[in-house]
Amino acid sequence: MGNRRRIERLLKGRLRSAGRQYAEAKRAYGEAKAAALRGLPTDRDGKAKIVCRRYAERRAVRIDGAGRPECYDADHPDCEGCVEDIHENRIETW
Repeated sequence: MGNRRRIERLLKGRLRSAGRQYAEAKRAYGEAKAAALRGLPTDRDGKAKIVCRRYAERRAVRIDGAGRPECYDADHPDCEGCVEDIHENRIETW
């Protein structure tokens, strides 16, 4: 019985690990797809290459399905403007 439990634990651990890797790959693919659909240039990791309106700096960021960069702050007007620019395809990129 001891060997069976060890094998079960090993298999469950491997399946959980594979599940986490799949979820991460699916998330990254979805974010890269969202950026690509918006016509934004991306880096090798699928992050959109935009110029931040708030800090006036180049950033490579993930874009969610709603078109918001991962650095988005709902309470900041520059961030709101950035999202509007992404939606209108007028965001500055590099």
